[in-house]
Amino acid sequence: MSAPLLSANDPRLVFAWDQPGRRKWTIAGFLFGSLLLHALCFYIFQIIYPPAVALLPPPGRVSLIAPNSEEGRVLLRWLEAEDPALASTTQRPTEGKPLPLPTIQHAPSYLTREPALKDLPAPPAGPRSLSAQPPAAVERPRTQIPTAPKIVPTAFRFSPELEALGSIQSPELKFTASGRESPDAAQFRIAVNDLGEVRSCFLEKSSGDAGLDEQARKYLALCRFPSIRNPPSSILAAPAWGLVTVEWGNDIVLPPSIRPRTESTAP
Repeated sequence: MSAPLLSANDPRLVFAWDQPGRRKWTIAGFLFGSLLLHALCFYIFQIIYPPAVALLPPPGRVSLIAPNSEEGRVLLRWLEAEDPALASTTQRPTEGKPLPLPTIQHAPSYLTREPALKDLPAPPAGPRSLSAQPPAAVERPRTQIPTAPKIVPTAFRFSPELEALGSIQSPELKFTASGRESPDAAQFRIAVNDLGEVRSCFLEKSSGDAGLDEQARKYLALCRFPSIRNPPSSILAAPAWGLVTVEWGNDIVLPPSIRPRTESTAP
């Protein structure tokens, strides 16, 4: 069943275009009521119940006692009267005069009475022990004659492997140092063939002076040991290795640049 059609003159299709007067008064009433409510709340919470304010402590005050007021003068007079230092001292009256002290000359007691002197006690009659240092004339100091320093020659210490080869033939010892510092003991490793010649020489421990190390190496290279084979054969045996320790003495010559100058005195 279909719904009936509406005509254009149907009152249900016509809007009411009149001015809404009631709505304006309603909105104005709500605004006025809100204003009254806010004023009431402000009155209650700000006037009847004021907010709590944190009060700061009062600042410290210093009271000065000055004589420009009657209270200050009274307090100062009381303090002066109760001063223990003034109460314990003797004060002269204001109207009294100071007494002059007489001038007394000092007289020592030994001028008026001569003291009695005592005699020395007698020496003991018993035997006296001899003193380890009896009184005698002062001896004159003896002038010490400077003695020449003892010469300690430079020594070469061979290991047991090399000492077993026999006594060696060595050149003349003459070493020149590079500085004034005393060198340390040097150590070399050498190899000796069956003819007694030093074939190899290596530095194991330096003396601290490269010049002395080179001189000691050349010295060992010129040393000759006794021949192991006699007569020599064409077959070469394995070389004998060993250690040589050089202990330096005071026979080392200093270079001319640092050598001390000796002044000659004419007779």
